[in-house]
Amino acid sequence: IHSESIEDPTPSHPPEDEEWLSRFELTERSGKTVKSEDLLGQPYVVSFFYSTCPSICVQQNQKLKELQDAFEGEGVRFVAISVDPETDTPERLREYAARFGADENQWLFMTGDLTYIRRIGAEVYRQHADKQVHTERFILVDASGEIEGFYDWPQKRQFEKLKDAIRAMIDAEDS
Repeated sequence: IHSESIEDPTPSHPPEDEEWLSRFELTERSGKTVKSEDLLGQPYVVSFFYSTCPSICVQQNQKLKELQDAFEGEGVRFVAISVDPETDTPERLREYAARFGADENQWLFMTGDLTYIRRIGAEVYRQHADKQVHTERFILVDASGEIEGFYDWPQKRQFEKLKDAIRAMIDAEDS
């Protein structure tokens, strides 16, 4: 029986056949496929959102904009994953990202199949994600792909701790 090894860097199909997801690939607003392996090498912050959310997601993405401004051009990325992929096509995500002045190299907006996104939320990032449902939490992932921590962005102290943790990771990479 042939089984694809996890080490294979070029799977012929998305890894959703894994019993427990350790990697994934989604479609970025540019239309390009981005794999979880592509995110390695620098820390990144993951969030779940949907473009038609009238309140919480707007506030959440304003917080990400604050982070983008604070770490402009530095070695950290922001990965916003839609929990309403039927609505959030790459074209819709391009328009949405433009509202926040999202840098296309630093701030990625991802979409894909909803069932697959549910699994990515639960199995990769330990977060509940469902159609138009998500937590008010940022997940900080280190350069090797390990989760460093979970931060409730509406709480000022948590948000400041997240900024400090990102700064420490960037400084460690630079030294």
